[in-house]
Amino acid sequence: MSMAWTGWRRAGPRLAVAGLTLGALVAAAPAVSASTPAGNGPGNGPGQTGAGGPVGGPVVGTADGAVRGLANGAVDEFLGIPYAAPPVGALRWQPPQPAASWSGVRDATKFAPHCPQQASPFGQASTSEDCLFLNVFTPSHGTARAGHPVMVWIHGGALVTGESDDYAPAGLVADGVTVVTINYRLGALGFLAHPALADANGQSGDYGLEDQQAALRWVQRNIAGFGGNPNHVTIFGESAGGLSTLSQVASPQARGLFERAIVESGSYNLTQASLASAETAGEAFATKAGCAGQTAACLRSLPVSAILANQDAAGYTPNINSEVLPESLGTAFATGNFNRVPIINGTNRDEWRLFVALSELEGNPVTAANYQSMISATLGVPAAAAAIIAAKYPLTAFPSPSVALGAVGTDAIFACPALTIDQSVSRFVPTFAYEFNDENAPELFLPPVSFPYGAAHASEIQYVMDLPTAVFGKALSAPQQRLATIIKGYWTNFAKGGFPSSFGASFWPLFNGLIQPIQSLIPPTPRTETNFASAHNCVFWTALEAA
Repeated sequence: MSMAWTGWRRAGPRLAVAGLTLGALVAAAPAVSASTPAGNGPGNGPGQTGAGGPVGGPVVGTADGAVRGLANGAVDEFLGIPYAAPPVGALRWQPPQPAASWSGVRDATKFAPHCPQQASPFGQASTSEDCLFLNVFTPSHGTARAGHPVMVWIHGGALVTGESDDYAPAGLVADGVTVVTINYRLGALGFLAHPALADANGQSGDYGLEDQQAALRWVQRNIAGFGGNPNHVTIFGESAGGLSTLSQVASPQARGLFERAIVESGSYNLTQASLASAETAGEAFATKAGCAGQTAACLRSLPVSAILANQDAAGYTPNINSEVLPESLGTAFATGNFNRVPIINGTNRDEWRLFVALSELEGNPVTAANYQSMISATLGVPAAAAAIIAAKYPLTAFPSPSVALGAVGTDAIFACPALTIDQSVSRFVPTFAYEFNDENAPELFLPPVSFPYGAAHASEIQYVMDLPTAVFGKALSAPQQRLATIIKGYWTNFAKGGFPSSFGASFWPLFNGLIQPIQSLIPPTPRTETNFASAHNCVFWTALEAA
């Protein structure tokens, strides 16, 4: 059956159910009004000596000046270090510029402000554009502290929310790695493309990706002083952080800045918008925000509040930019035109249930009556295609319409595109594929809904790092703790040597296109499975997209 429709993979879904806006996220979020998380604040400015910080804290010299951190047991923490100049005034919507140096010892005992966003379950409100800071967590002076592999975490949040200080990586550091967490520009401030903002080569957009690259260059210059090895850097991230990781793997500007990559649930957008279409969307934003004159000066004079109020609340994705991202991810990976580093790539068994839950919390639950229309809205397909999909995913096969739609979104948006990545990159680089499969994983971000979350989007993060700011925190059971230990070992072993398996952990084979082994991360002990494609109906989705 031939159908002319905009495929979900071509259009690139924003990480929101149709009709769901940031308002729904705010409604589900705790009340937050500060520009930095409660209990945290910016470090002292350049040249200051850390009044109030521990006098005996560890001091490390960087290319910009010395910083004094915290000795926190077996981990030394250095928080709120600037890696680029504040992107304000004339530097708004410009590539990141070098940070100013300072004299004396800068206090690095508190998190610095994170990038502008509205409050949501996935990020705390901020209006500070002075937000390009990173944090270093490294084995303490009391342990061998030279040449540790480095893991650089890129947070998720649909490229509109999130911050570096939500993640506590002590468990990874205990395995002998240095971890860096970063902020980067979000939303329109990080990903707006507009002709008035174009550089001398006519390119605009992707400023958030350039921030990430600036942070990686800071790591190359400075991490040795913190005990890290700049020659052994692994980038990793979840959701939009996973998409960012894939983007860096594909970006020629990031070549040489890392040697391995771990992608958690980042496969949802393999076809990026052209520069022309991204700039058209940017012009619509400018008009809406009161800059119909289309001038860079007008855009750069907008209050942060106006930018947040008028940006796309459903999320952003990178755009084609000949300097940062010359071609779509899917094309780059299929042709081998990417930074050829070993890759771990995976998804969660019930990714889309998180977004179905968000829709229900907004007051739009999935029902038998609206099931097909919700399929159409979720994937951006016409009614005829939605009917075909509903027949493949009949309500009689699922305990509820919500779970059914969760399966549709998981398979179409996350699982099968992830398999496409695995099939492409495994032809060129060592590739390890996984599926996080703990159906009882605690849901840390949202309250209970009418159906089980299962292994929903973002539920694997708590097995990699602690999430101290999560609203609905819950302890892992003993089998889950065992799984978390194994996953941390997989991640750090990969950072150390390029292979996730080691003595004492379940063997994780390389992915190959013939038998397609996927490591099922299930408590208490992972196992290898080869039925991922059939379990997620990937042949069906490939055929439907091609129809």
